[in-house]
Amino acid sequence: MGHKIFQVDTFTDVAFGGNPAAVCLLDGPTDPRWLQKIAAEFNLSETAFVFKRDEGGYGLRWFTPTIEVDLCGHATIAAAHALFEEGLVPPGEYIRFYTKSGLLMTRLQGNWIEMNFPADIVRKVEIPPMLTEAIGIEPRFVAKGKFDYLVQLSSEAEVRELKPNMELLTGLPVRGIIVTAASGKKGIDFISRFFAPAAGISEDPVTGSAHCMLGVFYRELLGKTEMVGYQASKRGGTVKISMHEDRVLLSGQAVMISKGEVLGIE
Repeated sequence: MGHKIFQVDTFTDVAFGGNPAAVCLLDGPTDPRWLQKIAAEFNLSETAFVFKRDEGGYGLRWFTPTIEVDLCGHATIAAAHALFEEGLVPPGEYIRFYTKSGLLMTRLQGNWIEMNFPADIVRKVEIPPMLTEAIGIEPRFVAKGKFDYLVQLSSEAEVRELKPNMELLTGLPVRGIIVTAASGKKGIDFISRFFAPAAGISEDPVTGSAHCMLGVFYRELLGKTEMVGYQASKRGGTVKISMHEDRVLLSGQAVMISKGEVLGIE
């Protein structure tokens, strides 16, 4: 028996921009070993697996080509977009996703999909010597959140031009490294890039979950609760952020790229 599968470009309003994710619709909970094989086969930064729960809402899990992760923003947008496109959820209705990071509420707001995520902590730490060596620049500030290091650099140009040593980054005790600086461009508050070689992703095009920490950091730095971030990867993508105490509303757009069926047997 096959399962519907979609590829969705997220945090973009044009095809082949932003961050692509695969979305697989399941009949119910499935052996994670099979889910990992599917994610490895599609070889995108994340594949989302979605199934309708008997008690209401949807179960949602995220896998990179090599591991399962606890939180992923762009694949959540992709999952919501697929459910809306397939007519499985009315446009005005919230989607309740039950995940390893708890309940995530998602809804369609015009052409944007809004996600209600937990805010991440920003705890200042001593700068790890391996981190400085890996990025080749002395950071202005380093913090550690639930999953990642946040590394503030001095300028937008430093962020854009960074060419880190992936082998050294892999040895750091975190999921990934968020590198960021304030932006001088109109309509953009800050830019960032995200590297996670230890999770099988050298550079992620646009990372929703990283903005749970970026939003907290720039709320304090800029004194703002409504912000726009741009992730300056090769594909690039825009994330709208609205801060609400211990929650972060992240919004992005999405474009359906392809639809098909997975014929592999669990």
